[in-house]
Amino acid sequence: MTDVNESGIPTGPIDREPLDYPTPGTYPDTARKAEILTDVFRAAGVELGVYDDRIAIWLAQTADWSTFAVITSWVQRAAQTPKD
Repeated sequence: MTDVNESGIPTGPIDREPLDYPTPGTYPDTARKAEILTDVFRAAGVELGVYDDRIAIWLAQTADWSTFAVITSWVQRAAQTPKD
């Protein structure tokens, strides 16, 4: 498994399902997932509109942890990729 940040989001390429949120078998609730996603968007400099917020909340409510962690990791890693 690749390293994860303090929120349990993988920080590098993912080769297997990320099920190790801080304690295996224990996953954040919807409110915590929404907070994690908002923090990642903010750190990436992504400005959100009202509909963006709605979809972010939908993702936090409906995605299982593995799907959520992968999508959030993409945003986080894309923001850290040096631009040419």
